[in-house]
Amino acid sequence: MKVSGKLLPILCVLSLGACSREEAAAPTPAAASQPTAASAPAPAVKPQPVPLPPELLSHLERPHSPAFGPAKAPVTLVEVLDPACSACRAYAPVVQQVLFAYPEEVRVVIRFADFHPPSEEAIRALEAARIQGKFAPLLDALFERQEEWASHSAPKPELIWQIAAELGIDVAKAKKDAVSKNVDDLLRHEAEDLVALKVESTPTFFLDGKLVPPSGAVDFFDFVKKDVDAAK
Repeated sequence: MKVSGKLLPILCVLSLGACSREEAAAPTPAAASQPTAASAPAPAVKPQPVPLPPELLSHLERPHSPAFGPAKAPVTLVEVLDPACSACRAYAPVVQQVLFAYPEEVRVVIRFADFHPPSEEAIRALEAARIQGKFAPLLDALFERQEEWASHSAPKPELIWQIAAELGIDVAKAKKDAVSKNVDDLLRHEAEDLVALKVESTPTFFLDGKLVPPSGAVDFFDFVKKDVDAAK
């Protein structure tokens, strides 16, 4: 997962947050029909992360879960992602910005969902790439070229391995590793934990054991900042 030190990630966060808010907002009524200050409704309370019941906390992370950031970071962000999910691709710069802004304070744990037809192949390839030390480059490449291999109307999972080869991954070895019992077990554990956590869409985020509500990127970043500040 690439983390840039330039200002571009910050701009991405701001623009992505705006796009998310615009998509969720209702059309603005004409000025003549807008309510007066006296009759305007009270501002809606912004949803906040909701703590999970204690019995579900063990489902957030497994020993096999890929992670970025220090193992002893005071804040843990768990992301459930589907490599074929366009919303996960759109949120990738936000997660990168979190890692850039808090390199010592935040650890990002990846959990997988295979909600789209080619996703299982991608997850298997990612796990095989991890053995060769190429997990992050392949995840970045799969997001960057998602439209090529993960079209919902005409998916081309065979392109996943072509992308892997272009990254210098030993594809022959990776294909064997991808169908190993370890990866079979990983997929089973991922599915079990998603059922327990009632994850039905991606990306879904859990911040220090709290379910993060759907939000624009700016609000999301604020949630992380609040937990980082509290951990100091």
